[in-house]
Amino acid sequence: MHGLYLINLLARFFLMPIKIITMKKSILFLLFSSLLITSFISCKKSDTADEANLQIRMTDAPTALEQVNVDIQSVMVKYRDDDNDSTKNWVTLNTQAGVYNLLLLQNGVDTLLATGVIPQRQIKEIRLILGTNNTVKNNGTIFPLTIPSGSESGLKIKFSKKLDQSMNILLIDFDAALSVSQNGSGNYILKPVIKIK
Repeated sequence: MHGLYLINLLARFFLMPIKIITMKKSILFLLFSSLLITSFISCKKSDTADEANLQIRMTDAPTALEQVNVDIQSVMVKYRDDDNDSTKNWVTLNTQAGVYNLLLLQNGVDTLLATGVIPQRQIKEIRLILGTNNTVKNNGTIFPLTIPSGSESGLKIKFSKKLDQSMNILLIDFDAALSVSQNGSGNYILKPVIKIK
């Protein structure tokens, strides 16, 4: 009986360091894993630290016309950069392409036009690339709306804004009353009067 008790006591004595070593290894493993995860998250943050989320929205001021329909196919932004290669400075945003009746975007109403993640730098220009389905409606009749260079170089809106890391919302505020005019032949022409807010 005493022999069994002695063997049991010795077994506990010799096995205790093994358990302590195993626990130490487990704690070290957990600490090492935590450090790896923390450094991975830090790397991920640093990878996206120079990017900014951007939304382009559109609204309009009142006019006497019944409709001003603009066919927007693509939205691009240009940011300021020291690189001489100007093609690298343009980013095409995810655009909700379609025909927009500007007169539905009045009295505080706006619509989401484009979104994207772009370098967190200073934007110097927005460009709206237009399709051919541009019209106005006046006194119940629809007329073609001519937009010089709209489908080629697009509508250019020059301004300057430094983006930050939070959500950046730029509001394109058309003034349709000032933007649409008739020439001597009675044709409607859009020469945009636009503010960025």
